[in-house]
Amino acid sequence: MKHEVIKQKVLKIYIDNTDTYEDEALWKYILSSAKEHKLAGATVYKAVAGVGSNLDIHTFDIFNLSIKMPIIVEIIDTNEKITTFLNSLDILLKKAFVTMCDVDTIKYKA
Repeated sequence: MKHEVIKQKVLKIYIDNTDTYEDEALWKYILSSAKEHKLAGATVYKAVAGVGSNLDIHTFDIFNLSIKMPIIVEIIDTNEKITTFLNSLDILLKKAFVTMCDVDTIKYKA
């Protein structure tokens, strides 16, 4: 099989499972928005635990009945499409931590 290497960007949005927008889970809204923007790919990861910018540990805690879990939304596409998409989310990401870096994607051809 032949393949082609394509330069793209990977965007990671770090939020909590308790974050919402218009009464919907924020991660669901971001994922739906990625689909509407026809981005190449998006995946949502639920982490076991994490430490946020306010230095609180986010995890499941049965003793405090806390279920605040870290969520990572990872999206891959071109720089232009990622930048446009990210600009459309500016108002939603008040408490989010966002990273973006270069990535080589491989497209296989039959």
